[in-house]
Amino acid sequence: MSHENKGAGFTRREFVKTVGLAGLAVAGAGVPGAMAAPERPAGAKTETMPQRVLGKTGAKVSILNLGGGFDTINNQLLLRQALKWGVTFWDTAEAYGNGLSEEGFGRFFARNPEARKEIFLVTKLVPGQGNLTARLDKCLSRLQTPYVDLFYIHSITGIGDMTPAFKAWGEEMKKAGKIKYFGFSTHTNMADCLLGAARLDWIDAIMLTYNFRLVNDPKMVEAVSACTKAGIGLVAMKTMGGGPGMPKTESPGELKVAERFLQRGFTQAQAKLKVVWENPAMASICSQMPNLTILSANVAAARDQTKLSQGDMDALQQYAQETRADYCAGCGHICQTAVDGAAPIPEVMRCLMYYRDYGEPGLAREIFASLPLAARRRLTRVDYSQAEQACPQGLAIADLMRQAAEILAS
Repeated sequence: MSHENKGAGFTRREFVKTVGLAGLAVAGAGVPGAMAAPERPAGAKTETMPQRVLGKTGAKVSILNLGGGFDTINNQLLLRQALKWGVTFWDTAEAYGNGLSEEGFGRFFARNPEARKEIFLVTKLVPGQGNLTARLDKCLSRLQTPYVDLFYIHSITGIGDMTPAFKAWGEEMKKAGKIKYFGFSTHTNMADCLLGAARLDWIDAIMLTYNFRLVNDPKMVEAVSACTKAGIGLVAMKTMGGGPGMPKTESPGELKVAERFLQRGFTQAQAKLKVVWENPAMASICSQMPNLTILSANVAAARDQTKLSQGDMDALQQYAQETRADYCAGCGHICQTAVDGAAPIPEVMRCLMYYRDYGEPGLAREIFASLPLAARRRLTRVDYSQAEQACPQGLAIADLMRQAAEILAS
């Protein structure tokens, strides 16, 4: 096949970006052989979705988790369809739309009160703003429920963030019947956070960045094993492995992966979900599914029992290696130490990822605006040379921070 697809008017790489990296958006919508969830008659009962046990909680949860970081208020039909297709693990947070995501879930429960019994519901609070009890009460009010099944301290960067005060607070909320289980989410220093949590006896579950780029990282393997032995339930997020930068190279591995999986009947993106499900330690994948096409494709991938071959895994690993300089692996302690904490590099990388890979400029700018003003103003004045030398991925940190200051501050 030639590099240029003249008839379609775009390159093979552009085809890959359309069908592969964003493949879930087209599965079942014109891609030959791509898996798609079947339609069911209106009024059909909740359909079968594979489930796994969430660690020592003993709770059985759907292996696909509806991430609520989208307009849930105006997507009530999508929520209904998710429930019908068996996606009964729902995740939201105070920070998603400043409570609007929770409000959308709450409207659904108000209109469908029996549905609440079927849903394993999660919400999260960023700890730095204080007043956790009062804020949790507002979360529950927006969700129109007296309790959540699982509560996370949102986006910790180190296990030291989980202080004894949080342990006491979590126990108090459990006794009050406002939460059943307690844990945290983390996008940064994930392996260290997991290893630290495994030494505690009061963490029920963790949601962490985990994808095909990280599954074979030795420290991550060790951390996941430690949590499994400790009975901590694990939920994967950011499973597509997208990065903060614009792709610098035309990766043969990228083309190989997309074409390989389309020939097998599913997209590259569906394959990336399967990589995570291959690890039985991951109880579920939290995925933002803002439209029925993506929801359908993810549901199809979750139900499909096809296993990835060693050749499939090798192809993904080749792709990961060739594009490693486009991906931030979340090892924020390295770059933060190199700049002596002068810039919030991991948080800014996350914003760029949302902006570029997720196509969520509003969310990217919202998170960026929440960073301290002084830190944002320093972004273009910090010397990042040592951070770039220390970065295991070889990221062009200085250039990325400059780009963030230009595109996210507007």
